Amino acid sequence: MSREILLLVDALASEKNVSRDVVFSALEMALASATKKKFHNEEDMDVRVEIDRLTGLYSTFRCWTVVEDDLLEVPAREVTLEEAREKDPRAEIGSVIEEPMEAVEFGRIGAQTAKQVILQKIRDAEREQLLSDFLARSDNMVLGTIKRIERGNAVVEVGKLEAVLPRDQMIPKENLRVGDRARAYLMRIDRLGRGPQLVLSRTCPEFLVKLFELEVPEIEEGLLEIKEAARDPGMRAKIAVKSNDPRVDPQGTCIGMRGSRVQAVTQELSGERVDIVLWSPDPAQFVINALSPAEVSRIMIDEDNHAMDVVVAEDQLAFAIGRGGQNVRLAAELTGWNINIMTVEEAEEKLEAEDAVVRQLFVDLLALTEDEAATLVQEGFTSLEEVAYVPIDEMLEIEGFDEAFVNDLRSRARDALLTQAIATEEKVESVEDELRNLEGLDAELVRKLAENGVVTRDDLADLAVDDLVDITGMEAEPARALIMKAREHWFAE
Repeated sequence: MSREILLLVDALASEKNVSRDVVFSALEMALASATKKKFHNEEDMDVRVEIDRLTGLYSTFRCWTVVEDDLLEVPAREVTLEEAREKDPRAEIGSVIEEPMEAVEFGRIGAQTAKQVILQKIRDAEREQLLSDFLARSDNMVLGTIKRIERGNAVVEVGKLEAVLPRDQMIPKENLRVGDRARAYLMRIDRLGRGPQLVLSRTCPEFLVKLFELEVPEIEEGLLEIKEAARDPGMRAKIAVKSNDPRVDPQGTCIGMRGSRVQAVTQELSGERVDIVLWSPDPAQFVINALSPAEVSRIMIDEDNHAMDVVVAEDQLAFAIGRGGQNVRLAAELTGWNINIMTVEEAEEKLEAEDAVVRQLFVDLLALTEDEAATLVQEGFTSLEEVAYVPIDEMLEIEGFDEAFVNDLRSRARDALLTQAIATEEKVESVEDELRNLEGLDAELVRKLAENGVVTRDDLADLAVDDLVDITGMEAEPARALIMKAREHWFAE
């Protein structure tokens, strides 16, 4: 009988192109299932079968998991620690003890059970092998045939594998039908109960990048590089390209002769228009390029908030924003910066308002006249720290500022900073321990909250998400979570 097992294993492994271990495992499961059926206790009994890979001989063991005395629920496959140690003194909670039992004869196994278990195991192994071979190609671009449509999702036949293209990953308004050939990007692999499943996408930016790689050989050769991509699927997209060879024009190369290359991509994307912009290591220049075709007059960068105010002429405003805000939204996604479009008049009003705040700050805290404060602002001073610590030589270059006045001004600025620091420390000390120890708060957040009068847990709980974002600079989702954490005691009460 052992010889029959070895012959069967070799035949199945060869026929199904899977390893012998896979077939051995399937046989062990089939034998274990047949053993449980023989003892009419298939649901509860735990059986393990071990086949010797060299001789084909097999042994059968009944297994029990060791549990605590008060947790014994299924005596057929569980045993208390006390009972287990009577059989094995080394038994511990969670370990498994085994006992040899009568093995069923291979020739008398329920044929149907053995066949089902073996074939299912082999099918799973074949699917894993096909998936491994597919992934070994390291190519996320997939070309397949639409096999069927299930609840709006397309099932795509990719070689011997099946993949799913979810409805929300299809380009809006495109009409894919059974039998159509379609390209897509392998987004992820879902490992489900019935085996791994390839999940595809035609809307992700990576799909756009891969299409250009197919159409533009210079990318594969390393002469060009696509640095970023952003899409409004089916409508408009932007890619940022960089040339690694000064002789190669990145935009012209991607567009192709008479637009042939970009048109091929657009056709694959159901008419999605693609803007090709030059990538730049300078963030401001990159934003200017990304906002094309709008012409930018001026840019103001806010590093703290990772944002840019982009100033355009009135006649360029519509181009910069785009239909429904599409152009500025894609530019922001492409560059990773928050972009605020404004006209020249709006920019001047905002700048004047900011200058007025700084001028008043200097008047109030440094005891300066309006003219002296205005002079400092015109020279580019925006904070007390700059007045206190900018090299004295730079301040002496300001017309009307002599050495005595500059030294006195720097002294006043340092005194004002010290006073502010003491006031802030007092506010931080007034923060209640219940708020200070709240999960998710660190010392810097506590300081920011204290500076804005938030000193108790209820003060934080009363805040709106937008208020907390303004105070701390947090993202909206963490801010929402922190406020809900602060409110937990309300619901507990």
